[in-house]
Amino acid sequence: MQIKIKKIKENAKLPFRATNESAGLDLFACLTEEITLEPMQRAVIPTGISIEIPSSYTAFIYARSGLAVKNGITLSNCVGVIDSDYRGEICVGLINQSDKAYKIKKDERIAQLIVQKIELPEIIQVENLSETKRDKGGFGSSGRF
Repeated sequence: MQIKIKKIKENAKLPFRATNESAGLDLFACLTEEITLEPMQRAVIPTGISIEIPSSYTAFIYARSGLAVKNGITLSNCVGVIDSDYRGEICVGLINQSDKAYKIKKDERIAQLIVQKIELPEIIQVENLSETKRDKGGFGSSGRF
C-alpha cells in the first residue's frame, strides 16, 4: 500500500517512522513561530500536509506517548479520524493537561498517524438483536478483577 502525501506549505516536513518497526508515522508542527499552550488551553496545530488514503482505509491520529506522559500534551479529541475522501490539511488538536505552560516548536513531533484497513458496514435496521449472557449490562456490569 502507498499513501500519497502533498506538502501544502513549503516549510512542512513529511511524516516518517522513528524506527523501521514503528506503527505510527510522526507528524510535525508546521509553524512559523512557537505557540505557547497554557495549562488546560487547546490549540489546532497545522502539519502543512494533506494525504490521499486508499478507499477502505482510514488514518487515525494518536498522541505521542512521550509528549503526553512527560509534558501533559495530548490530543483534545482523544483520537483523530481522517477519512479516505478527505484532501484538506491535516491539523492536530492539542490540549495542555499539565499545570505548566508548554511551547510547541516549529517542526516538533506532535502526534502520530496510523493507517488501518476498515470495514464500511451496511446498516440494517431491525426490531430485535440477538441475546447474550451480558445482554444490556454495561459500565462495570462485568465486575472488577
